[in-house]
Amino acid sequence: MRKLRIGVVGLGGIAQKAYLPVLSQAKAWTLSGGFSPNQPRAQVICDSYRFPCFAQLDALANACDAVFVHSSTESHFAVVSQLLNAGVHVYVDKPLAANLELAEQLLELAERRGKMLMVGFNRRFAPLYRQLKQSLSAPSSIRMDKHRSDSIGPQTVGFTLLDDYLHVVDTALWLANGQAKLIDGQIDCNEQQQLVYAEHQFACGQTRVTTAMHRRAGTQREVVQAVDMGAWYQVSEMRQWQQEQGGSLSELPVPGWQTTLAQRGFEGAISHFIDCVSNQTAPETSGEQAILAQRFIARLLTAQ
Repeated sequence: MRKLRIGVVGLGGIAQKAYLPVLSQAKAWTLSGGFSPNQPRAQVICDSYRFPCFAQLDALANACDAVFVHSSTESHFAVVSQLLNAGVHVYVDKPLAANLELAEQLLELAERRGKMLMVGFNRRFAPLYRQLKQSLSAPSSIRMDKHRSDSIGPQTVGFTLLDDYLHVVDTALWLANGQAKLIDGQIDCNEQQQLVYAEHQFACGQTRVTTAMHRRAGTQREVVQAVDMGAWYQVSEMRQWQQEQGGSLSELPVPGWQTTLAQRGFEGAISHFIDCVSNQTAPETSGEQAILAQRFIARLLTAQ
């Protein structure tokens, strides 16, 4: 049986830090090639990982069954459209497209072409977040904070909400596991219309969900807290677990063998997509799940 042929489009920071270290350890697949408009740079990266460098996107598509897309958000619609039309399954970094209308068009195209289109919300595959989701029975509240030490600007509020705050909204609503309704919130910007602070409250059935991000909080901290029936949970940095029940606080040790890419969900997301392509099953972050958080971000921007 022929191994699955995997390609990579976009060979910048995220590809080099989070994806190529995993994809290059080919097991049930073959890393068949990469493509980037910056050919000299692309050639160096491809050579370092010992896989072919393609000069054209269509040539890469012809040599692959599935492609991971890590190009700029602005290029997602054109790149993903070309790959889907070429008959290739696609995994693409969040957000799916630069705006909601284009994202919906890509979902429709994938359905028409009968191809898988998965958005890379890696936090949904972080082991401790998955453990938390499985542990919750009837949560009253879930709060997720993802702050930055000093990252106000230079991009506008719209870019930051879609590029970074999107992760917070998607993860928190996924943990709540219900139909979400936006209740209230605030977005604070400076005079240059750059995001300083965002906080929003959602209702998911009986669960109140709060998301928050400060761009100059003096910390890079990411924390999720959940209050459940008879239990309190906290997950910090996707690697530290605390749980309190009956007045007794317990912690789980961080597995010494677990890599940072595994802790942050990248290994899980990659494996999930490849398994779905191999077994012809729908990815968890496809269809409506691929744009659920983006729908809310679009509403927040409209209300600005």
